Amino acid sequence: MKDIATRFAKNPLLSPSDIPASREGLEITCLLNPGVFQYQNKTWLLVRVAERPKQKENIISFPILTETGAIKIIEIPTDDPELIATDARVINYKGVDYLTTLSHLRLLCSEDGNQFYEPENYPLLVGEGILETFGIEDCRVVLIEGTYYLTFTSVSDNGVGVGLRTTTDWKSFKKHGMILPAHNKDCAIFEEKINGLFYALHRPSSVDIGGNYIWLASSPDGIHWGNHHCIIKTRKGLWDSKRVGAGAAPIKTEKGWLEIYHGANENHQYCLGAFLMDLTDPSKVIARTEKPIMVPTEDYELSGFFGNVVFTNGHIVEPDGDTVTIYYGASDEFVCGAQFSITEIISLLKYN
Repeated sequence: MKDIATRFAKNPLLSPSDIPASREGLEITCLLNPGVFQYQNKTWLLVRVAERPKQKENIISFPILTETGAIKIIEIPTDDPELIATDARVINYKGVDYLTTLSHLRLLCSEDGNQFYEPENYPLLVGEGILETFGIEDCRVVLIEGTYYLTFTSVSDNGVGVGLRTTTDWKSFKKHGMILPAHNKDCAIFEEKINGLFYALHRPSSVDIGGNYIWLASSPDGIHWGNHHCIIKTRKGLWDSKRVGAGAAPIKTEKGWLEIYHGANENHQYCLGAFLMDLTDPSKVIARTEKPIMVPTEDYELSGFFGNVVFTNGHIVEPDGDTVTIYYGASDEFVCGAQFSITEIISLLKYN
């Protein structure tokens, strides 16, 4: 299936071997799904870094955070009858789910949008407290009225929810706790207020009634959210038949708020599509692409820690106003870049 993405010639831009592990005894398994923003005339990525201990023969080992922030390593023999390890990302042991890696968020920057490096004197963002013992993941970043809002996935044995931190200087952060409780993720705040309110896309999940759909919420302060609407559902028989979730902040266009989102099918193939919301009432979805705008096709997208995946939660609209540069996770292992024409995406939308 052909897509309309123009991939960077230097992809992958970042691989696990490109940056050091956060501490001795761990190794980086994956780099995933960066949040993206501009600061001090540079392009910045807030990359999800997934780590685990070096694996020993016949043993599965993985780290978790204690409530005090210390790392605890759990080791389980692979032949333990109470171990279910059919997924590279999640195992089940004695009826409890665990992640095989522990994720934190790492800042990298670039003068040209291609070559990224870790700047000095910027902190790692790590899980803290009982709701983040399995780490924090997949951050979206948006700048509103001088403040950067960071929404990310908080993971623990209590469930998966949306955490929020804010900053103005990327050195100190205000922690707002979990703003959307489990089970929820893929939270992208709009880049400006609408009629005085914050708006955000999010993805509550249900394994029984309902499904993995995209919802809309509003807030008076960016912290307390309500007035929820389900606006995008999965589509049987199409590329987004199993789950859908928001990418980064919607892009404001003359036609409406344009959102690039991910969808997956029953075979766990992740592609990207788009939909358009009304400018003054984003609960009204005007149009949606029928076919994906990006499909895993390159080797680095087809094989890796968890293959057949393209996933984005960060982009920059270039000065020409039409080019959007997305930074995306490929096969749950690499960070890559690609560009789209906003005009071309809009031309592919099927209006309601």
